[in-house]
Amino acid sequence: DVSGALCISQAWPGMARTIYNDHKRFLETYLTPYPGFFFTGDGAYRTSEGYYQLTGRLDDVISISGHRLGTAEVEDIVTHHVAVAESAVIGYPHEIKGEGKMLSFLPQNISQGYGTATLAAELQELISKKIAKYAAPDYVQVTQANWSNTHTG
Repeated sequence: DVSGALCISQAWPGMARTIYNDHKRFLETYLTPYPGFFFTGDGAYRTSEGYYQLTGRLDDVISISGHRLGTAEVEDIVTHHVAVAESAVIGYPHEIKGEGKMLSFLPQNISQGYGTATLAAELQELISKKIAKYAAPDYVQVTQANWSNTHTG
């Protein structure tokens, strides 16, 4: 089990080979950070069985009251909760803090008896404990999926 930057060691058909009118930027962005590898800009988690899970953009950062916070680290904590299937964190303009955070998540098909308000509060507390108080989202939105249309079995 390991996490890190997702890099690719070999060229593939259709890969980018430059940035129009700025080849130097292409080299600095994609080839210089990890020499010998193409840096995708994404973070990834690899299980001991060899499966990969993309964890988000490594450069996707929200600045809250002077603290730089990666959205992927918040999403990672949230999706480890037993009642959460998927999550997304976005920033929005905030008059006092500069940027604020909104968390949107999709509960598991079987939500383990959690009510949405209870689960939202529990996720805010979990983020506060694992990262810091300032990392807790200002707003939490629960999204729903029509499981009968998306899962078969």
